[in-house]
Amino acid sequence: MESVIVELVSWGLFIYGSLVPALVVLLLIGITGFVEITRYERGTSLYYRLNPLTKVLFGLTITVVASTTAWWISAFMVTGLLLSYLSLHDGLRKFKYASYTMFSTLVGVTWSTAPFTPYSTLELAGFHQSTVLWTWPPYFQFFGYEPYLTLQQVIYGVQVSFRVASVIIASFITILTTTPSDLFRMLSKLKVPLAISFALTVAFTSVPKIFDLLDTSVKMQFLRGFGYGKPGFVRPFYMLAALFLAITPTVIYLARAAKNLAISVDTRAFMAKEGRTSLVELGFSSHDYMMFGLMIGLVLLAVLANLFGFGRTIPYTGL
Repeated sequence: MESVIVELVSWGLFIYGSLVPALVVLLLIGITGFVEITRYERGTSLYYRLNPLTKVLFGLTITVVASTTAWWISAFMVTGLLLSYLSLHDGLRKFKYASYTMFSTLVGVTWSTAPFTPYSTLELAGFHQSTVLWTWPPYFQFFGYEPYLTLQQVIYGVQVSFRVASVIIASFITILTTTPSDLFRMLSKLKVPLAISFALTVAFTSVPKIFDLLDTSVKMQFLRGFGYGKPGFVRPFYMLAALFLAITPTVIYLARAAKNLAISVDTRAFMAKEGRTSLVELGFSSHDYMMFGLMIGLVLLAVLANLFGFGRTIPYTGL
């Protein structure tokens, strides 16, 4: 009987790490939520006034600081970035979806990191004692699991998840507040080849379009009676099935749109010359210089954190 309980609990923990983030994505965020946090909408707050290059550099700064400092610094950055979503167009809604995304990221990354972290890595991270929470069945090691799940592994997973969450939340800000035209102008100003600039701009505009098409296709399936009359607790599974069924029409629509885009580009003689002119020149304003000051402050914070033992350098002494 004890072995049966061990098996059930082990598989329950195994499923938990993927089921909870998936349920958050399906039930709380949904495809509509991903459209909301990947689509540009005109606004007047600070983020909208920044040069796209400034926003990209800000995202890179967040990445560097998160990867080189203690986890609680990333937690503070996540909190600050989330609160800044309130300044965006329809900020409360975007804040809500970004919070759900952060929660699913924390759970998903924690559970995809903790069981696989070797005890030698935990020692490098400053964990010299192990508190065993659960003993996995021997065959779980074939999945890459360590023999035991320890409290220190869970703590380490939470630390990693905050670092990942800060990068994701910062990246969404650039997507939400930058027009495709400004992105293309920025790449052109950086002397990026036109072919690469065009490809990145198309990819930038395609992300919200993909989610929008998936959302429309899924809703059409439910309007036609897909899953009608079924119990409410199985609705997430029907939602997942409808999402898979929506992939084919979405790909077909995108292929047709790509063909039309290619025709449109050719008729305008795009790339007939190596360079292109622009009626709007991107410059740096006082808002950009304020952000540069903030970025310099974050870099100095990372340096001081490492000097005082709260960095990610080896040997690692802080949390």
